[in-house]
Amino acid sequence: MKNILLFMSALLLLAVSGCNQGQNNQALKLEKKADSLMTLANNFFKPLPVEALNPENPLSPEKIALGKALYYDNRLSLNQTQSCNTCHDLKTFGVDNLPTSPGDNGAPGTRNSPTTLNAALHFLQFWDGRNKDVEEQAGGPVMNPAEMNMPSEAIVMDRLAADDNYVKMFAAAFPEEENALNFTNMRKAIGAFERTLLTPSKFDQFLLGDKTALTAQELDGLGSFIETGCTACHTGALLGGNMFQKYPLFGTHKEYTGSDVDDTGKMQVTKNEADRDVYKVPSLRNIAETWPYLHDGSVKELDKTVDIMAKAELNKTLSPEQVNNIVAFLKTLTGEVPAAALN
Repeated sequence: MKNILLFMSALLLLAVSGCNQGQNNQALKLEKKADSLMTLANNFFKPLPVEALNPENPLSPEKIALGKALYYDNRLSLNQTQSCNTCHDLKTFGVDNLPTSPGDNGAPGTRNSPTTLNAALHFLQFWDGRNKDVEEQAGGPVMNPAEMNMPSEAIVMDRLAADDNYVKMFAAAFPEEENALNFTNMRKAIGAFERTLLTPSKFDQFLLGDKTALTAQELDGLGSFIETGCTACHTGALLGGNMFQKYPLFGTHKEYTGSDVDDTGKMQVTKNEADRDVYKVPSLRNIAETWPYLHDGSVKELDKTVDIMAKAELNKTLSPEQVNNIVAFLKTLTGEVPAAALN
């Protein structure tokens, strides 16, 4: 009996040793893959910066506090039904998860509302790039008849001036100005607040050297993302948001989505035929949470969108495994909304 017990113990030790060896081998393979992809990834991507500064609009706690108050204020719309947060809800990653957003009069717009998270880092604002920065962009929806529908800048400011708290907040945010409560400063304050809406994720940890930040499937997805050619448009710290691109390059939007929306893209602004169907490339930061997708919000599913974009932009058909792995990678771009920004 004693010999049998000794034999069984030896077998158990061998099994445990073999299991540990297998686990060690797997860990080494994963580390090797992570090391290789980390080097490759840093050729295409950058960690999210810790600040999004604008020399023309220096940040201050007072200006950010004012911008936050304005961002959540329905008085910026004619019928007091809309705030910036209505279409760009920070509790749902800076979007409203609708294909297109209803304006102050209840009628829907024509383009999907992009997230305000990390928007300050985009090279231009809006799908057609018509505004240079978040400061300029912040005033657009307020005056747009299809959005917040205010009749004039003067009426906007009269409303705010009737609130003693705003009078004090504008004065504190712009102490060098005698008449601080004005439309330009309103835009600057909202822009300052939006410059705080940065959302680093575990992908940044990976880019900064943490080889254990991503799982095996997420690493496979990163590899497929690069090998497929998605980096032709989705590069940099935002994985997008830094260039224009024609969509679709292959096939038609209706063919892929069934959508009949008549949108000529950047051409609506420039009136240049060369800009037909040209749009700003969206950032992929928080993309798993900012559905629905595409300029008209015509696709709700992320996996379907990945499949469509591979066909429409790269003329490639991905396998279900490739799509699933890329989706797993894209989920590593989900960060956290800064707690201080939430109302």
